[in-house]
Amino acid sequence: MTGAGTDKSRPKIEGGPTIILVRPQLAVNIGMCARAMANFGLVDLRLVNPREGWPRTGALRKGAYAAAAGAVHLLEGAKLYDTLESAVADLNFVWATTARERGQGKRILPPVQAMSETALSIAGGAKYGVMYGPERTGLDNDEIALADALITFPVNPAYASLNLAQAVLLTGYEWFRASQGDALPFEQIDRSPPAPREMMLSFFNYFEDALEVNGFFRPATKRPIMQRNLRNIFHRMNMTEQDVRTLRGALVRLVEGPRKEAQTRKRIRPPKEPVSAPGEAPVTKLSKPRKPKADPKV
Repeated sequence: MTGAGTDKSRPKIEGGPTIILVRPQLAVNIGMCARAMANFGLVDLRLVNPREGWPRTGALRKGAYAAAAGAVHLLEGAKLYDTLESAVADLNFVWATTARERGQGKRILPPVQAMSETALSIAGGAKYGVMYGPERTGLDNDEIALADALITFPVNPAYASLNLAQAVLLTGYEWFRASQGDALPFEQIDRSPPAPREMMLSFFNYFEDALEVNGFFRPATKRPIMQRNLRNIFHRMNMTEQDVRTLRGALVRLVEGPRKEAQTRKRIRPPKEPVSAPGEAPVTKLSKPRKPKADPKV
């Protein structure tokens, strides 16, 4: 399945920290995490003791693949581990995500700072990873102890629990910003140039004349103020030439009423000239035979 805005002809951006899902419970959440990873160029997905094994089969596999929404390659390339220690063995630095303080004396950073640090270190050749715990309980304290530092998200303290894929998405977003910058994938296209002052003044004159005819400027002593207020409304809009043409056309129809149907004359086409077949003599147009003249009476 291809989502809106997906353009596979454009170059891929890949890299970033390893994403480690520890004891994930739901297949659909694993699929959604893969989708979030693909959005921001993350490619290394590791699964530690998924509750119902991996790869999934039957309906669970179908649900995970549907939730991945085109990021199936990440599900198919996911690495499976029996222990968290083996999953992080080749990494130089590991972040652990948590929604609550653990009392282990580790640095605690929001994702924006953590991913800025991660981007600099990965650019220097280090291997970083981010751990996420199971949906119901999160990482336990022994798993937190394997991390170098913690990531927590600035959320509503009365409802701090994030969906697993949401946590991956927020981390991936900040990683992408830190590594690729804030440039947007597309910009506004100016399809019409700004309206010149002469065009605006002509529009104002037409508009105000129509309002005068219909008794808008009352009392007359307030007309200058009312005109200024009206003109300032349009000036704040920074109108383009197309904006002015559209507005003026709409006003013309309000003032003059419905447009009359254009009367067109039926075009009479001349008869086609006969065409000779290849190799034949050209066909000449025969004139209408004349009636023979009667003999004069004797």
